[in-house]
Amino acid sequence: MAVLAAIGTGATDFTSYVDTRVGTRSEFSFSHGNTYPATGRPFGMHLWSPQTGEKYDGWKYDWKADRINGFEQSHQCSPWAGDYGVFILMPETGKLVTDLKERGASFSHDRETARPQYYKVTFDNGITTEMAPTERCNFMKISYPRSGKAYLVIDGYSAFSEVSIDPERREVTGWVDNIRAINAKGTFKCRFVIRFDTPFEEYGVWENQGNTVEPSVTSKSGKGAGAYLAFKKGAKVNIRIASSYISEEQARVTMEKELGTFKTLSEVADDGARVWNALLSRVEVSGATLEEMKTFYTCLWRSNLFSRIFYENDASGNPRHWSPYDGKVHDGKMFSDNGFWDTFRSQFPLSNILHPTMQGEYMQAILSAYDELGWLPQWSSPGETGGMIGNHSISLLADAWTKGIRTFDPEKALKAYAHESMNHDRFGRPGWQGYWTLGYVPFDGKRNESTAKTLEFAYDDFCAWKLADATGNEFYKRIYSGAMYNYRNVFDPETGFMRGRMEDGSWYEPFDPVEWGGPYVEGDAWHYLWSVFQDVQGLINLFGSDEAFTEKLDAVFTTPPVMNPGSYRYVIHEMAEMEYAGMGQYAHGNQPIQHMPYLYLYAGQPWKTQYWVREIMRRLYNSGPTGYPGDEDQGGMSSWYTLSALGIYSVTPGTDQYVIGSPVFNKAVITLEDGKEFTIIAEGNSRENVYIQSATLNGKPLEKNWISYYDITAGGELHLVMGPSPAMGRCISKDAAPFSLSGPAR
Repeated sequence: MAVLAAIGTGATDFTSYVDTRVGTRSEFSFSHGNTYPATGRPFGMHLWSPQTGEKYDGWKYDWKADRINGFEQSHQCSPWAGDYGVFILMPETGKLVTDLKERGASFSHDRETARPQYYKVTFDNGITTEMAPTERCNFMKISYPRSGKAYLVIDGYSAFSEVSIDPERREVTGWVDNIRAINAKGTFKCRFVIRFDTPFEEYGVWENQGNTVEPSVTSKSGKGAGAYLAFKKGAKVNIRIASSYISEEQARVTMEKELGTFKTLSEVADDGARVWNALLSRVEVSGATLEEMKTFYTCLWRSNLFSRIFYENDASGNPRHWSPYDGKVHDGKMFSDNGFWDTFRSQFPLSNILHPTMQGEYMQAILSAYDELGWLPQWSSPGETGGMIGNHSISLLADAWTKGIRTFDPEKALKAYAHESMNHDRFGRPGWQGYWTLGYVPFDGKRNESTAKTLEFAYDDFCAWKLADATGNEFYKRIYSGAMYNYRNVFDPETGFMRGRMEDGSWYEPFDPVEWGGPYVEGDAWHYLWSVFQDVQGLINLFGSDEAFTEKLDAVFTTPPVMNPGSYRYVIHEMAEMEYAGMGQYAHGNQPIQHMPYLYLYAGQPWKTQYWVREIMRRLYNSGPTGYPGDEDQGGMSSWYTLSALGIYSVTPGTDQYVIGSPVFNKAVITLEDGKEFTIIAEGNSRENVYIQSATLNGKPLEKNWISYYDITAGGELHLVMGPSPAMGRCISKDAAPFSLSGPAR
């Protein structure tokens, strides 16, 4: 991550715009983000968070809560995936209470500071806790009141753990093995070293399974084994924490490397602010309200938390990783905690602009994961979960290659993808036999997500075809050249929707376009109609005309937000969020339809894209605890906002194009990794002036609805003139439209 710290030395403290509690007013039945106050470094291996929940589950922090029960190491990328490698520290005064439900201390948000690099809270009982993490460590400081004994509880969380107390060295060491997704069972241990600068007046161990406390005992193993310490009244305790998936020795090496030169928590926090400011300042925006600045930089921050570093540097500085796929330690870098279904659409296209070097390392790591697992990763946390649908590793690989990030063997990538697309065990492609013989995944009348899978498989096959075409691989190009058009096989021209199709070729009846589940996943027919990323013009051709296509787009926003729970049987949170948003059948709270407002650009009505993307940003995002219109999955939703607020978006990852929407800001300067600058000017921009009247790129008229990745990375200026009324004669021809496989129907 050294490159992040190397750029950006301006005086503006961009971290002051970021509140890490954005999206935390969430619950199982309704998500405003399902986030937690993640304190750490960009893509840090470990994050740290306060916990308000009284369970060992994925819902860590609720804005509505008034008690904190601990401060925990976290790796959670989604509450639905859960967490792993968690242990908790909780300071107490007066009385030792170990039980999670009983030990919390009351607080208020006005005595809480939540920044990317630093978290602080003062409890009503007078204890102040501060945290400032590095990539793999954490520096904590706990200031106890002068009245009442000072305790610290160390909780081994929900699975087996082990702790050892060394009063002479002022250390607590041990490991936890709480984990859900691992492909090498029985091999995971997150080993920790916790070092204190203050003597222990008392100590002991406990086990949260039975809440048994054993004073003066120095070691314990069992279900949620933990430790407790006592300090003198009024103590100010500095705590250094490091953890490793490789060994305790590696944790000690990491602690020395990342915390060894820092004497105080303030120094660590200042260094974290420097690193975050170096990153955030690389996208410097102006000409906006304070709320827009906060929303933007909070989204940019969230966009740079995942995928997580999953490697450690040995004493010589060489990267090594314990593999969640085969349980062995390997040389080289690894990344984890990302569901590509959520992030191929926006987070990776943004990272390709900001972090091409890291993206190159990531592509190598994807193929390392294939070597270690035998399958390409799709939804890792940290091992492969098999979650969601599609085989989107190939989208990342093809997108990187198209954008000049060529650090991997394309032949190996295509071979791995062929295995992925023509097999299914626990992983791979469910329904692959029907997909290849019938041209679609057949619907079985239950919730098998067949239509959604057909659409996303076809897009992935396009990405394989694109990579094969770019590298001259005629064998794989021929295999996927037909399959990438399989979306046509689930389109019903009579209803104008993508539908569930039975094995005998008939359409499943009865058909209700607002029925969720069945052949779709977390959506209905309105949402999956548009999942033809690779061939929007081909989709237009199925409708017969641009006019019919744009009428259908319009209908998304005008059809009432009613839903039939269908195979879900009850209202899941994505349904409730769509209804709450009040934008018809447009369900921005989930990924499948998020690109849809940009499709007007392909059908001669770019002003409608400009209107709707501005409305979505204005109405559905903010910088507070209700900041997101649904799950903020691994930076996916934040990246949608970040790109859209800049005025660009990647509808078709795997190509080098970014389509043009409507910027929020009068000016945005993107500093590339090599120091070049790409500037986006929106002259006359305002809340009312959302429509592009004219555009130039580097001083030359721009008469198309997209720019290329290479336009951005070469540096230069995109200059837009904005106005209050649509420019209905501008960029309406097919020559102005972005990439599609098909040409217009003749």
